[in-house]
Amino acid sequence: MAKALLGYVGGSDPRLLAEMRRLQQRVQDLESELNRIQSENDELSAAAHHRGDSLLDSIDIDVPQAEPALT
Repeated sequence: MAKALLGYVGGSDPRLLAEMRRLQQRVQDLESELNRIQSENDELSAAAHHRGDSLLDSIDIDVPQAEPALT
């Protein structure tokens, strides 16, 4: 019975397997990129903290008082 069902469903489609491998590789690439960017961000944060100044300290932003949202 199982062989009949597997034959009916069609078994493993080579296109699906190729797509799955492609997507797995894409996930690995994105994870590597994320790790690289997180490391770079950590280095930049440490350097900014070591310098003792913050990006927000060097920018003069005029922030008006918040107004209540209309409901």
